Amino acid sequence: MDEAMEKRWRELSEEVLSGMKEWRLAHPKATLREIEEAASERMSRLEAQLVQGTALASSQRKWSQLPEEEQPRCRVCELLLRERGEHARKLQGKGGKEITLKRQYGTCPLCGVGLFPPG
Repeated sequence: MDEAMEKRWRELSEEVLSGMKEWRLAHPKATLREIEEAASERMSRLEAQLVQGTALASSQRKWSQLPEEEQPRCRVCELLLRERGEHARKLQGKGGKEITLKRQYGTCPLCGVGLFPPG
């Protein structure tokens, strides 16, 4: 993980804490369920950034630079994939927040099956 990513995570953590404090001041009679929902909404933003940042730090992001035995293979033919450039994929995190992953995309040289490696 790089320092910029850690700094962003700290900033988001502070936003969660200060946001909850402000929310509570604005909602002094909130029920426990309302408090949980407000906390969950704020935490889901932080969670999405933690998941995205951690995934982007994965060695699988640039798999063509890995030793051959660690590179992804076709699930059908079991051949090493051919790198087809870096692609972005937008996913929905557990809390409903968008997570964008950039990975090298690969295709099988024999059957053409494509793979956007996980991790």
